[in-house]
Amino acid sequence: MTDDNKDVKDEQANGEAVATESAEGQSSEAQPAEGQTPEASAGTPSNPNFKWYIIHTYSGFERKVRESLESRVQAFGLQEKIGKVIIPTEPVTEIRNGKKYTIERAFLPGYVLVEMDLNDDVWHVVKSTPRVTGFLGTGQHPSPLSEDEVNQIVYRVNVGKDKPKLKVKFDKNESVRITDGPFATFTGVVDDVNEDKEEVTVMVTIFGRSTPVKLEYGQVEKVVA
Repeated sequence: MTDDNKDVKDEQANGEAVATESAEGQSSEAQPAEGQTPEASAGTPSNPNFKWYIIHTYSGFERKVRESLESRVQAFGLQEKIGKVIIPTEPVTEIRNGKKYTIERAFLPGYVLVEMDLNDDVWHVVKSTPRVTGFLGTGQHPSPLSEDEVNQIVYRVNVGKDKPKLKVKFDKNESVRITDGPFATFTGVVDDVNEDKEEVTVMVTIFGRSTPVKLEYGQVEKVVA
């Protein structure tokens, strides 16, 4: 097994380890590690010239890159030139064997956000960090993120904390069972799927008539044949 393959398995294991199961069979929501969300971008930075940049990494090595870059900042004494190093994450709920687990996953896989006062020296230190493949931008003049782009990331992280995404896919004409609400225990057929809102419309037979019922992903489960 090569070192890179071993690291990939380590990264996957670290991601799975974030999920913890409660006594009711549901996971407690995992909290992101310090420096892992863009919320800390609020407030006055220690260097007024700090801007946010995106660096490309090998997918699956985001945490390794963050750790390596933070170590290099200390080694090269660049604390005044490089600030926060962030992997934007959001909670994702998975259903395994009828139980819910919530884990933290990067929603920009292959990318890491870095707060920098960029110059040639800083560019070389970041670019030469192991498993960094480049910057978002051209050559030695990468483009910083706009304030709106940073706010979009912050918004997504904050929304994700309040309502974890449910990692499940429903297909039209698929049989499902309703697990919550006034129609709990009813079975029906998926008529429409809205992935953006995480909702499905299920055709349920009520008093002999086929009736559409709009439900959230978390209110239905697949019927196993």
